[in-house]
Amino acid sequence: MFSDPGYSNGYCRPQEGGAAPEHGALRPPHRGRGRRRGRRGRSHDPADAPASGGAPRVADSEQGVEQKPPPCTDFDMAYFHSYAHLGIHEEMIKDRVRTETYRTAIMRHQSSIAGKVVVDVGCGTGILSIFCAQAGAKRVYAVDASDIAVQANEVVKANNLSDTVIVLHGRVEDVEIDEEVDVIISEWMGYLLLYESMLGSVITARDRWLKPGGLILPSNATLYMAPVTHSDRYSDSIDFWRNVYGIDMSAMLPLAKQCAFEEPCIETISGENVLTWPHVVKHVDCYTVTLGELESVTTKYKFKSMMRAPLHGFAFWFDVEFNGPATSPTSNQVSSSFIESSNNQSTDVSQRKKRANPSEALVLSTAPEDPPTHWQQTMVYFYDPIDLEQDQLIDGSLTLTQSKENRRFMNIHLEYTSGGRSFVKESVMR
Repeated sequence: MFSDPGYSNGYCRPQEGGAAPEHGALRPPHRGRGRRRGRRGRSHDPADAPASGGAPRVADSEQGVEQKPPPCTDFDMAYFHSYAHLGIHEEMIKDRVRTETYRTAIMRHQSSIAGKVVVDVGCGTGILSIFCAQAGAKRVYAVDASDIAVQANEVVKANNLSDTVIVLHGRVEDVEIDEEVDVIISEWMGYLLLYESMLGSVITARDRWLKPGGLILPSNATLYMAPVTHSDRYSDSIDFWRNVYGIDMSAMLPLAKQCAFEEPCIETISGENVLTWPHVVKHVDCYTVTLGELESVTTKYKFKSMMRAPLHGFAFWFDVEFNGPATSPTSNQVSSSFIESSNNQSTDVSQRKKRANPSEALVLSTAPEDPPTHWQQTMVYFYDPIDLEQDQLIDGSLTLTQSKENRRFMNIHLEYTSGGRSFVKESVMR
C-alpha cells in the first residue's frame, strides 16, 4: 500500500519531498483525482513552478495565481499526531448526540448529497465520509493530516466503498482535488467552539473547492456565555484545604486556587448553575466567515442575576445548525432566539427554545440544559467568588485571541464588574 505514492484502494499516501503530480496526469477511470501537494512550505510562486503547473485553487482560478499555503509548524504536527490516537476518536464516536445528529443531517440533506462530490475535512476514522457514501454521494474525498487516515482507508476498504471514498492523507491546505465539490462536511468544533482553530481548514476547503450554492454541514454556529454559581465545585477544590483531618492547611489556598482555576476547565454543569439568560459571544456563518474573523473575537456583555447566589465564574457552550445556504442565518440572524444590539448586549427572546421554523432547524447543542456531549461546557472560574443579590448587574467584556505562539491555543481576556468592583481574569486554553 505504501510502495506507490499514488492511489491504492482510494488511499493517497503523503509524498515525501516530491513535487505534486502534473496537471493533466492520467485520472483513474470514472473518478475525480485527489492528491497531496508537494513538500511542506514549498513555494508556489508561478516563477518557481514547472511549466505544466499544479491544478489551481478554485478560489484563485479567476486571478490565475495560486497562493502559498501556510507552513505546517511543529505545533501543527503535534496536533495532528494527537489525533492519531484511537481513544479520542472512540470518545467522539461514542458521543451519540454528536454522531447521530451528523448522520441525521446527512440523511436530511440527502437530495443535496446523492450523486454529488463531497469533501470531509478532518475525516478521522472516516465515519462521516461513509455516512455520505451511504446517502448516495458520487465521490467523497476524506481528508485528514493525522495518521488515523491509514486506518480510515482500511475501514473504507472493509466496507467496500473504495470506489466512492478517496482517503487523502495530508492537510487541506496541501492536498489537491482537481474538481469543484458540491458539499463540505466537517466536525470542526473544539472546546469554546473555536479552540484548536480547525474551522480555518473548513474555510480553506470552501474557498478552494466549493461550488457556488454548495452545501456546508454544519452551516452555522453560535458561542454563548453566562455567569454561573457552583458552590460544590469550589468547596471540593478550595474549601477542602481549610480543614484536612483536623489540620489547618489554609496556607495551601492560594496554590489550590491557582492549580484549580488558572486555566479553563471542561466540565458538565446543569441549568441550575446558570444565573441568567446567556449572551451571544460570536455567531459564525460557515458560508461567509473569513480566516481574519477567527484571529480575535471581542464582545461586551451585561447580565442581571436571576437569584441571590455566589458568582463563581462564567460558562461557555455552543450550538451548530445544519441548514442549506438559502436558510443559513446571516450575521444579524442569530441561530438562537437572541437579538444582539449595536452595543453587543444580548436581549433574550425565548432562551434558544423558539426558532422561526423549529421543524426545519436541526441543531447540535452543548448547552447545560440539553443532553450531555463530549464537549461538556467550558468553565472559566474566578479565584474568589462574588456574592450577588437578585437583579444585581454583571457587565464587562471578553476577548478570545489565537495565540501568537500557537494558533491552536486560545488566549482569554475577561473583564467583569459587579457591585462597584472591577476584575480581570486572563488565561490560556492549551
